[in-house]
Amino acid sequence: MIIENSGLKGLKSDLAHLDESMEQLGFVRWQWEYYRATYDLKLEDKKNGEDYYLRVNARVESGKLEQPHAILYIEDTYIGRATFPHGLDYQSPVPDAFMKIVEAKLAELKTKLTQ
Repeated sequence: MIIENSGLKGLKSDLAHLDESMEQLGFVRWQWEYYRATYDLKLEDKKNGEDYYLRVNARVESGKLEQPHAILYIEDTYIGRATFPHGLDYQSPVPDAFMKIVEAKLAELKTKLTQ
């Protein structure tokens, strides 16, 4: 599901600050190419054996990825349930406990990016 009203969409940051902020919050930059990056945060539901991923997409406004001074802006933010062998199901319901964690992480990220 797309997470609306997180306040992140359109925020800008240089790559070095974005990478550092994301890493501090537990995100990993998995997918990237010269003009876009995807940051994922894994949430494990040990009770049900399900994994969920909070995904934040970013696109380069100026420069190229891997240049610390490149400016990126946040696009959409998603959460989905992991499917085998790889992929995310964005239509599956997400437990309320995880949505609270997601809201807190996104609020922390917004604070880091707007300071």
